[in-house]
Amino acid sequence: MDADPLSLNIVRIVTDSDLDGVVTAAILRRWWPDSEVIFGHPGELRAGLLDHLMDRGTAVCDLPRHPDCGLSIDHHQSNIPVGDEMGVISVWKPTPSAARIAYDLVNERMDISDLEELLEWVDKLDGGGVSREEYLSDEPAVWLGRVIDVNEGTAMAVLEALQQGMEIEDILRVPMISAKLEERKVERELLSTIISDRTRFVDRMAIARLDGLGMRSNGYHITAFAGDSCDACIVIHGDMGASFGEEGRYPVSASFYTNSFLHKEGGVFDLTQLATYFDTDGGGHANACGCRIKALEDGLVVDRDATEEDVKKNISKWLELWSER
Repeated sequence: MDADPLSLNIVRIVTDSDLDGVVTAAILRRWWPDSEVIFGHPGELRAGLLDHLMDRGTAVCDLPRHPDCGLSIDHHQSNIPVGDEMGVISVWKPTPSAARIAYDLVNERMDISDLEELLEWVDKLDGGGVSREEYLSDEPAVWLGRVIDVNEGTAMAVLEALQQGMEIEDILRVPMISAKLEERKVERELLSTIISDRTRFVDRMAIARLDGLGMRSNGYHITAFAGDSCDACIVIHGDMGASFGEEGRYPVSASFYTNSFLHKEGGVFDLTQLATYFDTDGGGHANACGCRIKALEDGLVVDRDATEEDVKKNISKWLELWSER
């Protein structure tokens, strides 16, 4: 990286809608305060649904690099830049979070040290460094991440509050966010019951079937429930027949997570091998990644909507690969 990323005229930030993506965009907005923020998903970007947002005035954060953007900030293992995209400034580092990269860039030029404590939690949560006790606690930063996951409206409210320098505790007291926080607490109790009912264990892999429920869970919730009974988990979520861009629906997909509570220095298997086996657009980190469920016939990917039988076939092959660890 020879060119100065902060010299760019960024007018649009396309970022992931999780805690890491939101904090990354909030940091960049300290530098480019008038920039538009749009939340996206890796699958949407790779499917071309965000192409119309891409030009040299666009920063893409915590998502795969797009050849038409001006700035790419990312830390995912599967998104390591290969070759140079003419006109794109790529800032990729193996940091626990993309927010850490943005922080290091901007903090060299302006004082954003008020975000240091939050950055430590973003690193822990996105990089698998949080303990089971911390995750199950009432730590405000942990709840902030859970509230962000509720919807994009909440994510934007949190982003703007962080941009303005509000403390986490004060953000959680904002009426709109406070209401979502109470909803999230009720939903988490329900989700815990559902995870208990819909999780099975095979060869120390926890498999949670949450598809068709309109609910999502990260690996922390699954592995906190599983305790020492698994080394990793597969979470199936989304809806059969859904496509990216549908309101309230998401294509049936899988997420893979190492039980970082048990394996604090990395997992026993590179889970990207599972995420990319059928889905060439799958990926992420060795210990946290995801992909679409693919329709299969005779073990090969075919172009049609995935069915329940396809979910079973995908899982079966992943377990076969997992057994070779």
